[in-house]
Amino acid sequence: MEKREKLYEGKAKVIYITSEEDKLIMHFKDSATAFDGVKRAQIEGKGSTNARITAIIFKILERKGVRTHFIRELSENELLVWRAERFLVEVVVRNVAAGSVCKRLGFKEGYRFPKPLTELFYKSDELHDPLICVEHVELMNLAPVELVPQMKDIALRVNEILSNLFKEADIELVDFKLEFGRLPDGSLAVVDEITPDSMRLWDMKTGEKLDKDRFRFDLGNLMEGYEKVLKRLRDTENRG
Repeated sequence: MEKREKLYEGKAKVIYITSEEDKLIMHFKDSATAFDGVKRAQIEGKGSTNARITAIIFKILERKGVRTHFIRELSENELLVWRAERFLVEVVVRNVAAGSVCKRLGFKEGYRFPKPLTELFYKSDELHDPLICVEHVELMNLAPVELVPQMKDIALRVNEILSNLFKEADIELVDFKLEFGRLPDGSLAVVDEITPDSMRLWDMKTGEKLDKDRFRFDLGNLMEGYEKVLKRLRDTENRG
């Protein structure tokens, strides 16, 4: 298989075409951004750390019966993935109040929801990823509306799997976002990445934030948090 030209470059990743039409290479960059790209930095090692975390999580999800676009690891910074028809909808699952839900609805940070809260967002940097409802998905043709309930069900299943995984690593899964797409065989799958860029993770003993909020709000060295997450995931995986 041959790596070919760049298909797309985002804030954190570059996607490359390959000699096999149904496969892509996802390259993780060392760039960190926040507030829709207003705050930026180059952080050595971030790309490889996020690639490893994503690979570990996707492998676990696949073993648990959750379909993803992950195929295999290619290098420290690159994963081979299936080429998917990606939907412009992000499904966010919240176990604990943090971030925008506190601003929008007045929850105090740290409030634990009686059950996981799922929300839909329109994936649009230009519009700052606004909150949407199912009717918006249908009206704007952001995804096949009949798949939205399945996307939410998968997100809740992922939440169950990852909450247990991180609990074993003494980390609380506060919230996370998922992207979905349709694989070449027509199946619905989790795509993109699952990393501390797309999750909030708090140390269960100290409350230390181990995710991108460290960068957003200058709470400490970003890589110290990300490396703790990777090490604990590896230790948990080895114990399993």
